[in-house]
Amino acid sequence: MNYCFPSRRSAVMSRRGIVATSQPLAAQAGISMLQQGGNAIDAAIATAAALNVVEPMSTGLGGDAFALIYLAKTKELKALNASGRAPYAATLEAMQKLGHKTMPQVGIHSVTVPGTLDSWCTLLEAYGTMTLKEVLAPAIRLAEEGFPVTEVISHSWHVHSEKLRQNPAAVRTYLPKGRAPEPGEIFFQPNLAQTLGAIGEQGRDAFYEGDIADLIIAGSESLGGLFTKRDLKDHKSTWVKPISVNYRGYDICECPPNGQGLIALLALNILEGYDLSSLGHNSAGYLHLLAEAIKLAFADGDRYIADPDFADVPVKGLLSKSYAEKRKALISPDRAIAAPVAGVPEDGDTVYLATIDSEGNSVSFINSLYNAFGSGVVVEGAGICLQNRGALFSLEPGHRNVIAPHKRPYHTIIPGMVFKDGKLLYTFGVMGGFQQPQGHVQLLANLIDFGMGVQTALDAPRFRYYPGRGCAFEPGISAEAIVGLKKRGHPIVSLDDPYSQQFGGGQVIMLSPENGAYSAGSDPRKDGCAIGL
Repeated sequence: MNYCFPSRRSAVMSRRGIVATSQPLAAQAGISMLQQGGNAIDAAIATAAALNVVEPMSTGLGGDAFALIYLAKTKELKALNASGRAPYAATLEAMQKLGHKTMPQVGIHSVTVPGTLDSWCTLLEAYGTMTLKEVLAPAIRLAEEGFPVTEVISHSWHVHSEKLRQNPAAVRTYLPKGRAPEPGEIFFQPNLAQTLGAIGEQGRDAFYEGDIADLIIAGSESLGGLFTKRDLKDHKSTWVKPISVNYRGYDICECPPNGQGLIALLALNILEGYDLSSLGHNSAGYLHLLAEAIKLAFADGDRYIADPDFADVPVKGLLSKSYAEKRKALISPDRAIAAPVAGVPEDGDTVYLATIDSEGNSVSFINSLYNAFGSGVVVEGAGICLQNRGALFSLEPGHRNVIAPHKRPYHTIIPGMVFKDGKLLYTFGVMGGFQQPQGHVQLLANLIDFGMGVQTALDAPRFRYYPGRGCAFEPGISAEAIVGLKKRGHPIVSLDDPYSQQFGGGQVIMLSPENGAYSAGSDPRKDGCAIGL
């Protein structure tokens, strides 16, 4: 075998179904649903719920979700936006009176309504075959009986423990011994087990209107937050139409804004005008073009991505091939763009999981608190860590993404799917905040331009563009390539930990049309795996 990159993992292959995610116990929770006769939707929700327990800094009931769902029988692709909204009282004026000149990154004023649970309930009701109680059972067991904390998760827990120390409920929930758990240490979450049990028995109303809602509101009020019962009661997920571009004969599908999947599609549209494979993988010329396309795409994203219920987002114009040509014309082969600005088109920390079942139904699902441990605020007695998605609102008057009552912020989490000749080929995602669209572009170039297998495509070293700062590179990208980028004027960002989680973690499931089998890869940057049935 030819292992191009260092993980030496083989792709996982199966005929009856696969679950791929960032923690093995969570993957097993999803597989257990398939073993019991459930489908890919049931497996996805069981996996997400288990991740809430075993990877608590990344995801949970206090976060948001987006999903792409492929229904094999009807050959339909559905998209669900389960991102939460700002409190009704969260006006620009209210935030200014609270003393905020920019959106806070932590604390109760960075919190938006959690959308996760409604996503689980909405998906189950529409396309699942099992009950909420059944799919939550593995997560409840892990929370009650405890689970051994894995190495990557333990490391992240330690790194972000200072944030938890700012909130007494967070300390009691996640630092009960006064510190983060060590690798292999058994960790229990009794409050979360009780919360999940109540949800399994009573459904979504327990969270959005019942006792759990009361705990959330009480916690918000104690910290000077703006939430009322109406904010939770009025939350609903939204079925939306996926957006896509055709890249070299492959249809790349993402969720529409307020998510940043648009950025990945903008960059791919620009890159389609180049013969990337002729440049050599991760060469200076190749990385230069990817970085420039991504820079231009981020400039557009910063200007245009917002809640489409509050602002015009010209998706059609942005994704036109003619607009891509205009943006491509700004790229020089030997000089980096110093300060990219948005164009004017014509009108016209996070977990990711992928599942597929024996019928070919597939789910690309991403569920997140945004930053590690979100806002740092934990709901006393409920074991729920609240997200800090509100940090991504703008406080600039007139900006499309300015905070407003019951408005959704710019969102980083983006699930993806790829179709070829009308047939599903890849279910994929790469987590990691603003790395996500960059990870999508690099992963898809690996798969499509360089013909890599699913595991090799994930193993390959990545770069990350930091707007206004430059690019950072993982070990494995050659010194020669980095020197070539410096010569082109790219600032190089040095990370204290070159093996940090800044480069994201992904999962891919491929439907192999030649033999009818499924194959999957799981990112070696995480503790997880793909498991076949």
